[in-house]
Amino acid sequence: MLAVVDILGQQFKVTENTKYYVPKLKAEPETEVTFDKVLLVNDGKTTKIGSPVVSGVKVTAKVLEHIKDDKVIVFKKKRRISYRKTHGHRQHLTRIEVLKIG
Repeated sequence: MLAVVDILGQQFKVTENTKYYVPKLKAEPETEVTFDKVLLVNDGKTTKIGSPVVSGVKVTAKVLEHIKDDKVIVFKKKRRISYRKTHGHRQHLTRIEVLKIG
């Protein structure tokens, strides 16, 4: 079973019993969360497309952990002016496991 879910403004194609990294959720680890904004559901035979969401379908997931992504370095330089700026950023993520679609 396959679904396209809107999680905090980003769309993810999810399947059951798989793990994903999503933007940080306000949920404690080892708790279950449900996502109501399901945009598409495919069960192998039929496909349901919502306008904008499919009614009556929810995706249940378990929060595994909160982590930080790899560091991204932003480096700016202008030649002959002695202008150099270095800035780093690490995105906060949540690792979830999709338990059930339906």
